[in-house]
Amino acid sequence: QVQLVESGGGLVQTGGSLRLSCAASGRTFGIDRMGWFRQVPGKEREIVAAISTIDGSTHYADSVKGRFTIYRDNAKNTVYLQMNSMKPEDTAVYLCAARQGAYYTSHPGEYNYWGQGTQVTVSS
Repeated sequence: QVQLVESGGGLVQTGGSLRLSCAASGRTFGIDRMGWFRQVPGKEREIVAAISTIDGSTHYADSVKGRFTIYRDNAKNTVYLQMNSMKPEDTAVYLCAARQGAYYTSHPGEYNYWGQGTQVTVSS
């Protein structure tokens, strides 16, 4: 099993920045890709960004490209999401996810492990 613990959420004004952290523990050697999703009540969970633990390649949702950066610290088994130039539409619960499988996918069902989520609120 793999445990994921997020931190770093909170309240920020439009144009501000936040950094989310996701610390992985347990049987992490089998994890090939980690991602950040977000969810708003009444809407489907959507991917924000993902990163390969093998080669560091990244993917981003079009809505966050140029504003958000995902990166990892393999020594700490931690993935980060740096969010800049934030907008009210970024308000959501952000969830960290991990999957066993090297290819990129945006489908939540293909991620094996999930964190509990952290609330991010951007005020206008």
